[in-house]
Amino acid sequence: MIPHRVPEVLRLGPARLTAGLEHTRRLDLPAHRTVHGEPVPRDVETLISLANEVDMRGRGGAAFPFGRKLRAVSDAAGSRESVVLVNGAEGEPASSKDAMLLTRTPHLVLDGAVLAAEALNAREVVVATAGGEVAEASITAAVNERRAAKVAGAAESHIPIRVVGLQERFISGEGGALVNAVNGLEGIPPGRKRRAAQTGVDGLPTLLSNTETYAQLALLAELGPEEYAEVGTSREPGTVLLTMSGTACRNAVVEVPTGTLLADVLDMCDADPGDGVLVGGYHGAWLTPDAAVNAVISRAGMKAAGADLGAGIVVPLGEATCPLGEAARITAYLASQSAGQCGPCRLGLPEVARQLIELTEGSGSTDAVRRAVRTVERRGACFHPDGTARFVLSALDTFESEIAVHRDYGSCGRPVRGVLPLPEPEVEPDYRLDVDWSRCQGHGLCAHLLPEFVELDGFGFPSFRTVPGWMVKEARRAVDMCPALALRLAETTPVAVRTG
Repeated sequence: MIPHRVPEVLRLGPARLTAGLEHTRRLDLPAHRTVHGEPVPRDVETLISLANEVDMRGRGGAAFPFGRKLRAVSDAAGSRESVVLVNGAEGEPASSKDAMLLTRTPHLVLDGAVLAAEALNAREVVVATAGGEVAEASITAAVNERRAAKVAGAAESHIPIRVVGLQERFISGEGGALVNAVNGLEGIPPGRKRRAAQTGVDGLPTLLSNTETYAQLALLAELGPEEYAEVGTSREPGTVLLTMSGTACRNAVVEVPTGTLLADVLDMCDADPGDGVLVGGYHGAWLTPDAAVNAVISRAGMKAAGADLGAGIVVPLGEATCPLGEAARITAYLASQSAGQCGPCRLGLPEVARQLIELTEGSGSTDAVRRAVRTVERRGACFHPDGTARFVLSALDTFESEIAVHRDYGSCGRPVRGVLPLPEPEVEPDYRLDVDWSRCQGHGLCAHLLPEFVELDGFGFPSFRTVPGWMVKEARRAVDMCPALALRLAETTPVAVRTG
């Protein structure tokens, strides 16, 4: 299977993860074996040693040492079964590197996952990705290619491989949410910290890593640590994948050695930093144009510039759009994408979004935004509130002069052009709360349960705002808990949810 449309790939320096893609849209199994050869199985100690020698880190954003993660799963499993889980559920709208790998070079990802599974003597490899997308079709085809090759007598691994298509949401790639979804539960964070290395898929110790991480593991095993470290920096050897979007003339996945200047990547993609460059995605941070030009592509380099490399997302803003409006637009999206299971997400993030919108309209203040942010920082059941807070606070600092213009004139005069990518709008119903006034006794409990959608008048009686679909569970709870049984929840006419 060769998809008709695939993500564009560019590179600065040698082709590692993208080797062979200049000649074809997708590497099938024979083409992959021609480029990368047949992987040689390693025991778990050898694999851990390889990873530690080059200080290999996870490429999903957290940069956790892969050797430590592999050791933790090995120790937890002992003589029990384990599972290798590939996180290809790329819920971040500004990232497409995982989709590129699964679509264009899926067997490199599978080689790394199978190497880890054989070393751990795992029960199976599970590849989780967005359901119904080209990436799911490509990785499924790759699994079938391996099965056919094994039937034909090729020396393919005995480890079963299972592909799971998931509903794509911003939080779908969070580790706990991913494990829940693979286990057939709702794909939201579990609410309390649970390590996949201890209990993951089907309650078994699970090696959970990002798609690029497994591709990097396959390369490391293929090249060996010395050749692998011939490019990149001494502390962070190898290459990384960056997703370039925003106002870049060439939206592409770019492979670069660590140590490359961000300015060189922007030049290659014909991208003007404009008012700033977002690095690390919608849980990342903004760089000023001057900081972006001097930033180095590496974990250390981005930290020195005031950002995190994260999952390798780079979004130049250009000069034709309103930076503050773009930030408010993304913050509203992040508020709608929460699991809604804790106060900081359910109450705090909508308030942060409202305060930021008021700031764009010239009626708000940065102090009000910062106060709203403080109510969500370090208080959530997962990292989503903290990541959103980081994005918002970084925008306040980077666009300080823009904020002053909005405060003085109510607008900067530039439209919000939707430069920061968001998913296509979906048709989703809204809901309304109605009250039976013959029953309502003004207890006010509904306002305590849904303070963002219910207001009480001077006599304690409620008035209601429209309830979005993502809050319907909490609205039903308010209906069920009304002491007078006076509340009703009704679905309004379906509307297109504006995400852009």
